[in-house]
Amino acid sequence: MAKSQDGIRVEIYDQDYNIKGELDSNYIQKLAKFVDWKMRTVAAQTHTVDSLRVAVLAALNIADEYHQLKTKYDATAKQIDERLTSALKSSTEF
Repeated sequence: MAKSQDGIRVEIYDQDYNIKGELDSNYIQKLAKFVDWKMRTVAAQTHTVDSLRVAVLAALNIADEYHQLKTKYDATAKQIDERLTSALKSSTEF
């Protein structure tokens, strides 16, 4: 990883990218490594060599993981909210 005026240089799927932003450079590097790993995993599973196709399939995999986790999070948050509401009602009945 190299940090410069142009941002942070990362390598994803054998391509260099300069990433600009306010995020911590270690976090950006962690994200880049994850994307690289996901793309290499997809390429190995599908035997696809076209990097654009690999990127799209990796993005779909990441989007699927995100939506599954968000669904679980939303369900858990709803359960917590319902329990909290129930507990607050019970405590005011005394």
